[in-house]
Amino acid sequence: MWVALGLVYVVWGSTYLAIRIALETMPSFLSAAARFLSAGLLLVGFVALRYGRDGLRVDIRQLGSSVLVGVLLLTGGNGLVVLAENSIPSGLAALLVAAVPLWMVLLTAFGGDRPKPVELAGVLLGLVGLAVLSAPAIGGDIAPAGVVAVICGTLTWAFGSFAAKRIRMPGNVFAASAYQMLAGGLGNALIGLARGEERGFHLGDVSTRSWVALGCLVVFGSLVAFTAYAWLLRSAPLTLVATYAYVNPVVAVLLGWLVLAEPLTGPTLLGGAIVVVGVCLVVSVSRSSSRK
Repeated sequence: MWVALGLVYVVWGSTYLAIRIALETMPSFLSAAARFLSAGLLLVGFVALRYGRDGLRVDIRQLGSSVLVGVLLLTGGNGLVVLAENSIPSGLAALLVAAVPLWMVLLTAFGGDRPKPVELAGVLLGLVGLAVLSAPAIGGDIAPAGVVAVICGTLTWAFGSFAAKRIRMPGNVFAASAYQMLAGGLGNALIGLARGEERGFHLGDVSTRSWVALGCLVVFGSLVAFTAYAWLLRSAPLTLVATYAYVNPVVAVLLGWLVLAEPLTGPTLLGGAIVVVGVCLVVSVSRSSSRK
């Protein structure tokens, strides 16, 4: 469990930087589509070689569940974050995504699990942090649309994660990840084409560093980390799985500052710190419960 968490902690923290670099010469949703379709096909090949046809066999209900979760996580969740990174720093995007565990607490509450007072306090504190992070958008210093896109993405990601624990998924976790990535990639492709992202785009215009960034997203961000996340959704408490959201921003902010010279503003540091503290309160309850 901790190996899988470690992969999600570190690898996904670096994906915000990779996304920003890929977007330098690639369109938003089509680059996300290329990432997940490539990773999904590679994973299908791995499952076929490792487990044979039985490893890929699913019934209609399992396939439908995989498509639903894949679209929520990878088209709604990741796709909106990719779109937002055209207009906001990668570190800020990661800090906004740190709100995912807060939405998960609210979703589990709607599901019948009454949150503890500490969890509610964490949610409220996290919402204050989101308000501080969003303040520059209200003042016009950063693009409001980018902030809204990320927040909407966090909601769809949280709902997808919540649904994955409650609906019937394929028995083979690798097959489940493959179908989710193919569904999410197709969803991103359709949105990209609907937005006309292919117009004026030529593969020859893509820089080497953008290709390298896309390759890292395919191999490490999708094949390695997303599969680890899919396994964790089945094997660990949801709020514990969501702890990645307060480690990823630290990695993302540092990499954005070091590699892309993204500014570390007062609202970013203060709001990010408040969100992280709120998430820590939430996951502390999960950790104490898992020890009992």
